[in-house]
Amino acid sequence: MSHGKIRYKVTIAGKIYTIIGARPEAHLKLVAETVNEQMHQIESLSKDLDSERRAVLAAVNAVSDQFDMQIKLDELQNKVSEMEAKLKENQE
Repeated sequence: MSHGKIRYKVTIAGKIYTIIGARPEAHLKLVAETVNEQMHQIESLSKDLDSERRAVLAAVNAVSDQFDMQIKLDELQNKVSEMEAKLKENQE
C-alpha cells in the first residue's frame, strides 16, 4: 500500500468491488453503503433496468447532488465575503 492508500472490499448491488483510496476506512465504508442504498432504491423504483443503467442513474444522482452542494458552498462563501467586507467597513 503506497502513499497511505488502503484497499477496501465492498459489496454493492450484490457484487464485490475493491476500492482503493487514501481516505479513512470509515469514509470508504460510508460511501459504499450509500451507493449500495441508492442502487437498491433505483432498483425498487425501476425493476426493469439492468445493473449498468441503475449504476448510471446512481452516478447521475451523485453528480447532481455534488453540483447542488457546490452551489450552496459558493453561496455561503459569497455571504462570508460580504460579511467580511461589512465588518471591515464598520471597523474603519
